[in-house]
Amino acid sequence: MHSAVIGLGSFLPPRRVTNEELSALLDTSPEWIESRTGIRTRHWATPGTATGDLAAEAGARAVKSGGLSPDDIDLLILATTTPDHPCPATAPDVASRLGLGPVAAYDISAVCSGFLYALATAHAHIVAGQATNVLVVGAETYSTILNPQDRTTRVIFGDGAGALVLTARQDARASRPGTLLATDLGSDGGQKDLIRIPAGGSRRPTTAEDPPEADRYFQMEGRAVFRQAVLRMSESARRVLARTGWITADVDHLVGHQANVRILTALADHLDIPAKRAVINVDRVGNTSAASIPLALAHAAEQGRFAPGDRVLLAAFGGGLTWASVALTWPDITPL
Repeated sequence: MHSAVIGLGSFLPPRRVTNEELSALLDTSPEWIESRTGIRTRHWATPGTATGDLAAEAGARAVKSGGLSPDDIDLLILATTTPDHPCPATAPDVASRLGLGPVAAYDISAVCSGFLYALATAHAHIVAGQATNVLVVGAETYSTILNPQDRTTRVIFGDGAGALVLTARQDARASRPGTLLATDLGSDGGQKDLIRIPAGGSRRPTTAEDPPEADRYFQMEGRAVFRQAVLRMSESARRVLARTGWITADVDHLVGHQANVRILTALADHLDIPAKRAVINVDRVGNTSAASIPLALAHAAEQGRFAPGDRVLLAAFGGGLTWASVALTWPDITPL
């Protein structure tokens, strides 16, 4: 048994936040933001809108895109760093709201690598015969965990959600559109402090002795993260290419985690893939963490960049540290 992509959906909250708006609030300028990140705009959820709301919208669209009904889905995996609650997980609530019935549903936390971790896990469920149709969602409301005074993080991140439907398939020919061919996952907990929220967990609860205000928000060591992101994603991508038998010249589209433009172009350069083959939408949505790759796929598909059977290489890097890569052939689908 193998797996294949048959549906794709995405959702962005309506509120669009420009560099000009942020510059009026922070000690920065639109030019500084764009020169450092390549980002011009991002979307933020309005107060009262949670990650589960975005996930349900994207998930419903992916199921419809796949030509399925909610009754056809037998597993939901949600990748997020910003769940609706510390407990319980957000996935069961999303499954209930989508009308999936009493299916298995759980969250995965691997920060910006989360969606590819979830996709690889869904593939494993299918190969093991435990599921037939899996809804894989990446959703974030990063605006809720950013320090309002920190220009180094507040200008980078956006909110949004994207989802794929993965289905069981007997025929796994590499040329058949939609086939998921290989995955690679990795981590390095020794460098966990490069991307973190120091307080709020069991190691530093906020209910006992309150930590400094800044430690309740997302923090990142930008320069070190840049180096690690390019290194780890390129190494992981090469391992996936080796497993598929592809060489870099075979890759029609490189879809990396949309952290910033410089990381994406550096990744393409390290892999000897022409920059024009790299999908980039970070300029319009910012870094949406676990939602990054499915949103990039949806936007590129809407623009007509993909053709059925195209060879697509996905690569991500996030806190943990974690990294992941997936190789697949593009399906014959219409994203919603």
